[in-house]
Amino acid sequence: MTKLEVYDTLSSLLNPLALGGKHRSTAEISDGLKKIRRMVLTEGIPDVSGKPSLRSKIWKLMLKVDNLNAEDYLRWVSMGPSSDSHKIKNDTFRTLATDTQFKGKVKEDMLIRLLEAFVWKITSSELEDEGQPFKYVQGMNVLSAPFLYAMPSQLEAFACFSTFIENGCPLYVQPSLKGVHEGLKLLDRCLEIVDPELYDKLAEKNLKAEIYAFPSVMTLCACTPPLEEVLKLWDFLLAFGIHLNVLCVIAQLLLIRQELMDSPSPMKILRTFPPLDARPVIGVTVALVKDIPEDLYRELVIHPYSS
Repeated sequence: MTKLEVYDTLSSLLNPLALGGKHRSTAEISDGLKKIRRMVLTEGIPDVSGKPSLRSKIWKLMLKVDNLNAEDYLRWVSMGPSSDSHKIKNDTFRTLATDTQFKGKVKEDMLIRLLEAFVWKITSSELEDEGQPFKYVQGMNVLSAPFLYAMPSQLEAFACFSTFIENGCPLYVQPSLKGVHEGLKLLDRCLEIVDPELYDKLAEKNLKAEIYAFPSVMTLCACTPPLEEVLKLWDFLLAFGIHLNVLCVIAQLLLIRQELMDSPSPMKILRTFPPLDARPVIGVTVALVKDIPEDLYRELVIHPYSS
């Protein structure tokens, strides 16, 4: 399929009205979602010159963000600096600092506004009553960046980011970063199964995932440039589950496996992961899924949101 054919097919699947103007049935919607996921996997979301990007629509669909509450968002924004303001400002100025494309589109005040509003949201009385187990933690700034870059408005970015954090990975943003640490342990266990030789090589040098993969797990690889490739990887993660990021990190190791095996100091290579190339990483990740035992895979699926 050409880029334009993929774009047109995705556009028609995203249209809430079926041909003939009739609303789609639940079964048709479910079938459409499967087709969109399959196309995201096999073709990716194409950028077609002169046409609006479909990424924001597809991300909102995958996150089940179907209504935007502007009134609440504006209220939280109007509340100004939160109790975590100093932490937020400590992080925002260095968010994707070397990415000129990102810096050209997303200004620091946009990051601050979104993160301050999010802190007000999660510390508001109705959420406190539910015992929300998280506040602002370092790394949230990087997790918010793809949403601010990909969404047409700050309101949509906020709605998607909030849903993503609250439903997708609440354990990643607890003060103890419980979900991140669990993800790193799972990475070691999965690597030992899929490539025991590479696992042993790294273990010999005392290189556990906690040492070399912390940023990649905490930010769902958003810390590895270029941003355009991060967005493609997130297309896949939002369509099939953010738990797969752990296997995406392993995929990046396998793509430089020979260098790691030959190196007397593999940490020198792992200190800065090679530039992200989403399609091969996704291809290797999909292949790895088949090698993970069912019980371990179940732990992988739930680790971002359930202990």
